Amino acid sequence: MHEVSRLLQAATALSQLLRDAGVPHAFHGNVLTALLSKAPMADEISCIVEGGTVHPFRRVRQACANHEDFLIVASPWSNRLHVKYQRLIPPIDIEILPAGEEGPRRLDGATVMMMGRVPFLTITEFIRAKLKAWSIRGSERDAQEITFAMSRYWNRVDLNRIPEQEMNDFASRFPAVAPAWQELKRKYGMS
Repeated sequence: MHEVSRLLQAATALSQLLRDAGVPHAFHGNVLTALLSKAPMADEISCIVEGGTVHPFRRVRQACANHEDFLIVASPWSNRLHVKYQRLIPPIDIEILPAGEEGPRRLDGATVMMMGRVPFLTITEFIRAKLKAWSIRGSERDAQEITFAMSRYWNRVDLNRIPEQEMNDFASRFPAVAPAWQELKRKYGMS
């Protein structure tokens, strides 16, 4: 677990490098729910990066080259890339995820929201990504984050971006989210 302020410091530094290199990106993970709920601690932060004509991992490696605050840790056997922000002790580990595999393919004003100086996935895209992860892994933590985001921010969710069958399955397994899901469907004239 890390203090949210430390995670944001690392995210701000990485975001500045990626912005300077013209790399579209957005942060994701339970750091977002910690920010929204004003929780002091979080333990998950990742950065979704668009590839363009070059693989997203390469774009991140190029943006972070020759910056002593960042250490690139590649795991070729698992096709993962991590960036460690070393200015803080202990260092902050940020997993880099290719856009489209995790989160939306395009990172733009419709899929990204700014919180302070840091771009995050919108509530809709956060729920969509977490729902996809929950469908695959069945993680209780993903379920809690979906429930939190849907229960508090359902009126900011774009129903067209949420897979209906997966959300119906989720709502049947986690009844706490069912009222928000019903309200969202009612808002869009679907119930």
